[in-house]
Amino acid sequence: MNSLYFLLVVIAAVIIYSVFTYFYQKRIVKTITEEDFRSGYRKAQLIDVREPNEFEGGHILGARNIPMSQMRMRMKEIRPDMPVYLYCQSGMRSARAAQFLHRKGYKDLTQLQGGFKKWSGKVKAKK
Repeated sequence: MNSLYFLLVVIAAVIIYSVFTYFYQKRIVKTITEEDFRSGYRKAQLIDVREPNEFEGGHILGARNIPMSQMRMRMKEIRPDMPVYLYCQSGMRSARAAQFLHRKGYKDLTQLQGGFKKWSGKVKAKK
C-alpha cells in the first residue's frame, strides 16, 4: 500500500512539474505559426539552435547557427535589444534556448511552432 501512495505522489509531482513548465514556457516565449514567423523574422535575429551538421543539411535562409550546446559561450553574439527568433528541428531545443536567454535578460523571444521540420519556405543547404 505504501508503494502505491509513493507512486501516486511521484505521478502527481510529474504532472505538476509539467503544467508549471508549460505555463512558464508560454510566458517567456511566443510560439507562432510559420506564416507569422515568416512575416517577422527578417526584422529580428534569426537563430538556428541545432547542431552544425543539422544546420549544414538545410536551414532557413538568413539564419545564424548558434547551437544549444554552445549557447552559454556564444550568447554575446545575440543582441538583447532586438527581437530573437529561434528554431530547432522540432521546437524542444529552441524552447530550452529561450528559457536560457530569458534568464540572461533577453525579453523579446519567439520560436517557430513545430520547428524546422514544419518549415515550407526557402531553405539553404550546403552543397
